[in-house]
Amino acid sequence: GPLSEQRLMDTRLGQLPMWLATCDFSPQGLLGGVQKAWSSYYDKYINVKKGGPAGISMLLAGYCLLSYGWNYQHIRAHRWRKYH
Repeated sequence: GPLSEQRLMDTRLGQLPMWLATCDFSPQGLLGGVQKAWSSYYDKYINVKKGGPAGISMLLAGYCLLSYGWNYQHIRAHRWRKYH
């Protein structure tokens, strides 16, 4: 199919600049991409017949890693402070 309808994982490395040029980077386009990604994640890991805790735990682990990354500078500086 056309390059604009291909997914990122289906494009070749040489086609990557042309694929990025066809993407919609407006706020509405980015919001649509986030909604599509969440929908595919939800359908693959959470909304399944024989589901387990894997989908929710991956989401929780991702949140923990992201929040740790955001607070790393504060945590690193706080480690060397004395409490007396």
